[in-house]
Amino acid sequence: MTINVYTEQTPNPATMKFMVNKLLINGSEDFATKESAEHSPFAKELFKFNFVSGVFFASNFVTITKTDDTDWADVEAILKEFVKGAVESELKIKEATAEEAPAFEGSETEIKIQQILHDYVRPAVEQDGGAITYKSFDEGVVTVELRGSCSGCPSSTITLKSGIQNLLQRMVPEVTEVVSEAL
Repeated sequence: MTINVYTEQTPNPATMKFMVNKLLINGSEDFATKESAEHSPFAKELFKFNFVSGVFFASNFVTITKTDDTDWADVEAILKEFVKGAVESELKIKEATAEEAPAFEGSETEIKIQQILHDYVRPAVEQDGGAITYKSFDEGVVTVELRGSCSGCPSSTITLKSGIQNLLQRMVPEVTEVVSEAL
């Protein structure tokens, strides 16, 4: 199989999404620091580039965060070629596990919130190179964690309040607010 890699800009100017024509991982893995990549050969190799400051994997893409002093025009082709070679040589992201259906836990309201985040919000957030994780629901407030290109993205607050909060308030009347937990 010939591996093709193409890039997509994300709403976060510090991140770029490197799409491949092969499933890389079931679920997602976030490596916000070089130290966190210790058990991921793929991420560890990416962090060897001094301009890489974060790596996030989901389904068929890797989102790479660059340092502020780096211009995408200078490094995009290098990273594209690296990702292609890493996928071709089957460099591991992590040890493979069987794909599991998401296990939602908590009250009936919490399960409904998690299902909506999984079915409606997750695909849209992944389109932009990020991920969203449900953390808690307490007294009307839903707490989520944004990762990948969504972490630190200038438009994530708008997405959170105008998009996710409005959707959840319409579908789950008990929801009064959605907030993001800082990483």
